[in-house]
Amino acid sequence: MIDLLHVAGEPLPAPEQENFGACFDRFAHAKIVLLGESSHGTSEFYRARAAITRQLIECHGFNIVAIEADWPDVAALDHLVRQLPSAQPTEPPFQRFPVWMWRNLEVKQFIDFLRIHNDGRAMDQRVELRGLDVYSLGSSMAAVIDYLDRVDPERAREARERYGCLTPWQSDPARYGHAVLSGRDTCEGDVVAQLRELLDHRLAYAQRDGEAFFDAAQNARIVRAAERYYRIMYRGSTESWNLRDRHMFDTLQYVIKQRGPKAKAVVWAHNSHIGNAAATAMGWAGEFNIGELTRNAYGDDAVLIGFGTDRGTVAAATDWGGDMQIKSVRPAREDSYEYLFRRTGLARSLTDWRTPGRSALSDALAASRIERAIGVVYRPETEFLSHYFEAVLPEQFDAFVWFEETRAVTPLATRGGYGAAETYPFGF
Repeated sequence: MIDLLHVAGEPLPAPEQENFGACFDRFAHAKIVLLGESSHGTSEFYRARAAITRQLIECHGFNIVAIEADWPDVAALDHLVRQLPSAQPTEPPFQRFPVWMWRNLEVKQFIDFLRIHNDGRAMDQRVELRGLDVYSLGSSMAAVIDYLDRVDPERAREARERYGCLTPWQSDPARYGHAVLSGRDTCEGDVVAQLRELLDHRLAYAQRDGEAFFDAAQNARIVRAAERYYRIMYRGSTESWNLRDRHMFDTLQYVIKQRGPKAKAVVWAHNSHIGNAAATAMGWAGEFNIGELTRNAYGDDAVLIGFGTDRGTVAAATDWGGDMQIKSVRPAREDSYEYLFRRTGLARSLTDWRTPGRSALSDALAASRIERAIGVVYRPETEFLSHYFEAVLPEQFDAFVWFEETRAVTPLATRGGYGAAETYPFGF
């Protein structure tokens, strides 16, 4: 098996080298390329995804980058890279835990590229940046009301009344779920009514400013999804996980539809979101994800690329909401996929399961094996229970990018100025 994996693994240069991105030209035919990561704090994963995405944008016409982050936060960056008019936000984006996941040097460098790439291009030729996640309850409510204040003050007053149901919990929405569980009436009717009201006026609103209306409508959808997410989160992880990934997939669909028939998207998210869940323990337990939904909807027009590493350092917290630490990543267990890749002796590689003649390798890896996943929390002392799960790798991904040793992302300051373009939204 090691020999098969060694032969199949195509050595990769470092992500900074000019020919790194060209190794992924083979996936340019796709409508959607999903790029994973096996942790939320590894520099090589961010730099590799940036290099691949840059190649797909510059050489193959990809025009959407959608990331596992909240819509309002990413909208601030999208307005920067597409040079759209925008109001001064109350705070810089990505100030909530885990701030290092997107507020890091590697992301800043990619945003700088997008801005320079878009400069001088017609608006319909500029690459857009979108957030897919569901956690922005408070900021999404504020965005809807701010929009209506500008275009329809009377309906803005109605929106304030409807969203007033959720206002007591907007700073700590998990408390809303607990309150509903304890017998409080839900706010579902109010948020659904507000979304319906906004969409009922889509023609009039979109004629004024189609981009502004699209942003407001998506924020209203997020409020609806977030209300339900926090309401059901105490029922069990499967239902809330599925709601979140369904929302991310639906958001991707809205963005693609808004862009038009020439839309081509790159998605950045964790392996657990972009790999086909049906080939993992999470899928066997009833969970699905954006990778599975995209594969079912787009077939071979979607490409799912996973990323993995053996050892190094990672930016992560010990507990949810805790401080970021630079932690040492333990060498992979001997019963894991990562251990097999380590045994190949390849420092960096791309294994493409779609390449003809790979059936012997796929057959050899057909039995499930454990795979490591590090999120924003990493606990090395309980790694086997906390961070490993079963999967069938060649069914989970179409291709796999391997870095034998990796290092943590470089976080940026969490507070700072937000003003003119020169200071950058991350407060430089």
